[in-house]
Amino acid sequence: MPADVETMAYAMKDRADVPWHGLGNSIDPGATPKEMMVASGLDWTVSKRPLWTDVSPAMISDVIYVPGSNSLMRVPDYFALVRDSDCKILGPAGKEYIPTQNAQAFDFFKKFCDAGRMQMETAGSLQGGKQVWVLAKLGKQFTLPGGDEVGGYLLFSSPHVWGKSLLIKFTAIRVVCANTLAMAMSDSSCGKGFRMPHVRAFDAEVAKEAEITLGIASEMLESFEATAIKLATTKVDADVVVRYVADIFQPEEIIAQFGKSFYGLADAKQAELLMDPGSPKVDAGQFKRSAYDVLTAVNRQPGADLESARGTMWGTFNAVTYWADHLAGRDRDNALYASWFGPKAVVKAQALKRAIQMAEVAR
Repeated sequence: MPADVETMAYAMKDRADVPWHGLGNSIDPGATPKEMMVASGLDWTVSKRPLWTDVSPAMISDVIYVPGSNSLMRVPDYFALVRDSDCKILGPAGKEYIPTQNAQAFDFFKKFCDAGRMQMETAGSLQGGKQVWVLAKLGKQFTLPGGDEVGGYLLFSSPHVWGKSLLIKFTAIRVVCANTLAMAMSDSSCGKGFRMPHVRAFDAEVAKEAEITLGIASEMLESFEATAIKLATTKVDADVVVRYVADIFQPEEIIAQFGKSFYGLADAKQAELLMDPGSPKVDAGQFKRSAYDVLTAVNRQPGADLESARGTMWGTFNAVTYWADHLAGRDRDNALYASWFGPKAVVKAQALKRAIQMAEVAR
């Protein structure tokens, strides 16, 4: 199992339910939060412990210095966040920080899922225990022409990191290639999202506050379906594909063809120029590794020959998500974290935004 994916478990009715990552322990879909937590290796707690610093060999007030030995001084208002099972230090923490235990998070995730008739499908730990997550499957999905299925999920994240909050994201997953697109539920088009800072106790009031987001996931899936249909019905030729990839990964090639003023134009005008058959061609021979891999994936990714993807903006956009989820980076150990929470998630969001803009001007 990759080092970044420290532990993992998934609910499975039969072999067909094995998730795309193929990692972790299988567990019955009706498992309790406790059983899911144990199977995914998350039955541990964290605690704030006093933080000390070595002040030898100098003598500091209120510290007794003994020559030849180390002297320690308590660091006021700061603590170490420690995993109790193996005393692994997960990071520093301030005095106001309140750890959310995995058992508390799982109880909440299960309650949230039950209320929305969702199934806790996968759970695990990333980055050595710093990021605990659960992926829950919604009861809804949609299918694009050619049998291109897209499912809706909620991604629950409970980080053991000072300054980060418990977070719920909506993510659409394209079944044929398991490409993911996680979107924060604070998206302005879908209402208020949910974050829980670690300076509040995990109580009934917080749980009630979170229930406001229950309907948002269904709305986001419906919205994403409309977007996917728009992209799947927008035809693009090879030159447009190259300009799109350059715009996302090597904007200097766009500037070389359109001039320095290009990115000062309105987004709609930029999209119009990128789609215009009469616009200058970008030389794909100048592409570096990332852009080249994405361009190659347009025609080679799983599902590239489906009606929804072949020669469309949907297939072109999914080349970016496929690259981000399955190809990007020399260190594949960090792929899942980067794809859901890190820089690759940002790239996917930017790629979707530009794809939508280009589809709009094609109408």
